[in-house]
Parts: sequence; structure tokens; C-alpha cells
Amino acid sequence: MRKLKVLLVDDEPDFLKVMSLHINEWGYKLITATNGKECVDAVKNEKPDIVILDYVMPDMDGLKALGQIRKYDKKLPVIMFTANPDIKSIQGTKKLGVSAYVPKFCLYTNVPSALKDELDKVAKELEQ
Repeated sequence: MRKLKVLLVDDEPDFLKVMSLHINEWGYKLITATNGKECVDAVKNEKPDIVILDYVMPDMDGLKALGQIRKYDKKLPVIMFTANPDIKSIQGTKKLGVSAYVPKFCLYTNVPSALKDELDKVAKELEQ
């Protein structure tokens, strides 16, 4: 079984660092980006198997970045990660084929665990 390559995109350095530690610990190969433009460039140049994409970022938000990704790769699995889940953002991302939607902060959920579950689910689908 090959190690899947995950692109983690977030503009918050501390959050990016913490989640990077988790993803590495889970055994995935990790690439990071800190904004939408870096994300789109990494998708084209690094060819990740899965993208974990922050929704709220300056300049190019996650929805715009996802639109650019879909012009390049219609089937790349994307997990949307946000601190501000709302109906508009969820509807916008579903139209662009998001594999999962995980809130960054939730009082009732272990966020790293929820992300790992979604990441493992997408990884399992890719292996089939």
C-alpha cells in the first residue's frame, strides 16, 4: 500500500503546524500551503491524492481555490475544513464536489479525530 499524499491548506500558522503533526503521525505524506494560490500551484505541481482545504482565507478563499482546482482536476478528493460552517459555504462547496466537510472547532467533537475519520474514509475509497 502506497503512502497517500495529502495537501493541507490553512492560513493560520499555528493551526497548520498542529494539524501537520497529526497528519504526519497518521502515516500520510504531507504537503502544506498557506493560501489559495499556493494550494492551486501545489495541486498542479505536487499532484496530491487528497486536499484538506480551509474555507476562510484572505485573497483567494477555499471556495475560489476549489473552483480553480476543479478546472484542473474534477475528481480530486477535497475535505473542506472551516471555523465558520454555514449553509452558504456548505452549499457552495457541495456544488464543487467536496468529499467531506469538517468544522475546525467544535465543543462536541474531537476535531483531529473527526478529520482523521474523514481522511481515512477518502483514502480507503481511493484504494478501491
